Amino acid sequence: MHSLLKWLMSKTFDVCIRGDGVVGRTLALLLARERLRVALVTRPQKTPAEPATADVRAYALNSASRKVLEALRVWPDAPFATPVTEMQVWGDDGGQIDFTAGSVAQDALAWIVDVPALEQQLIQAVRYQPQIETVAAPPKAALTVICEGKKSSSRDEFGVQWTVKPYPQKAIAARLDADQPHQGVARQWFAGGDIVALLPLGGSEGNSVALVWSVSVERAEALEQMPPEKFCAALQAVCGLEAGSLRLTSERSSWPLALSKADHWVGNGWALAGDAAHTVHPLSGQGLNLGLADAACLAGVLGQREYWRALGDEKLLRRYERARKADVAAMGAVTDGLHGLFAQTDERWQMLRNWGMKGFARSSLLKRWVTRQAAGL
Repeated sequence: MHSLLKWLMSKTFDVCIRGDGVVGRTLALLLARERLRVALVTRPQKTPAEPATADVRAYALNSASRKVLEALRVWPDAPFATPVTEMQVWGDDGGQIDFTAGSVAQDALAWIVDVPALEQQLIQAVRYQPQIETVAAPPKAALTVICEGKKSSSRDEFGVQWTVKPYPQKAIAARLDADQPHQGVARQWFAGGDIVALLPLGGSEGNSVALVWSVSVERAEALEQMPPEKFCAALQAVCGLEAGSLRLTSERSSWPLALSKADHWVGNGWALAGDAAHTVHPLSGQGLNLGLADAACLAGVLGQREYWRALGDEKLLRRYERARKADVAAMGAVTDGLHGLFAQTDERWQMLRNWGMKGFARSSLLKRWVTRQAAGL
């Protein structure tokens, strides 16, 4: 091990990326296209004694994210990328909004992408990219980029202050089958403080859905312990039969929700990207889109730098921070505001928000603008 570390330290890398998730691998591939030598620090592999847990997450990726991944030739094939042609949103007292891809002249509002399929595509692409070397420990490099997620262990090394606003909620994720095809429709309910999203899987003609259910911490623990039939009954009590009769087909996973941000994203020789820099509430489905936009922006800034400027130049890296921080802050404010609005259980708040939803639904110009923004157009 000592000789391996000594050998790594003697090698020359332009960029070291700490974190081999979707954002880290995407950034590595983008930088490799700029002819930069990239060291990608990977996580230790699980030993055979550690049981593998099936990943039930699914990402809602917009057009901008798809363009980035298609350019790298890592976009998953159908049925692992299911187009969303319509989004239906219900309030708690008759408020309803429908978004359609046709209203913005697109084939899809977003694509629901299976996490393991996308990760496998990225792993294969990195493996065959000679500009990228996977390593077990961070070597020296002109620039270090932290892509380790919200639980990053490296931020402290660079004096970053990490601010967390915890929500009194957890998200529960699972996979279910319905007794009718989803027809490419994504559905979301805001009901009594709960936020339920059912996202279409398995291609346009499929009948599987990915669940993301945001509930209070106390209720989440109870839901996780319920037998499958009782869990599905509790879910149907919120969403009715709009998506059909549902049957649980996977284990349930959960995680606490929070609005988090780093006080600064860059410094001399380092930068943050993705969840290591920011997290938002999942109700908008924009978390990974923000991270992929970070990767694309940072790669663009580095690729367009002046010939005399070093990769780790703080003034250069601030171009990336300025370009991305405002968009991320705006999305954080929107999701935080919506969460706060729909968390209120008082009847007056219910009347106000459902009046707002109905007014929004009638405003074709505003609705079209919001639809284009969410679709990444």
